[in-house]
Amino acid sequence: MRILVVEDEIKLADIIRRGLEEVGYAVDISHDGDEGEFLAITFQYDLIVLDIILPKKDGIEVCTGLRQKKVNSRILML
Repeated sequence: MRILVVEDEIKLADIIRRGLEEVGYAVDISHDGDEGEFLAITFQYDLIVLDIILPKKDGIEVCTGLRQKKVNSRILML
């Protein structure tokens, strides 16, 4: 399973990444909404863990943009 974590707090993103990798998931990290949306459109993820408060573009905007672009990955918003 491939997971994208979009979280601007670097320590929290690292904790989430390490925990997911320990149980065998492939994890990519993004620290802002623009990059997170780009990665989610460019690559196929089984799950996107998406913070709501992000620099450049907030999580609501990212989620809306992904759905408009027909990205069907599951999204868990923090």
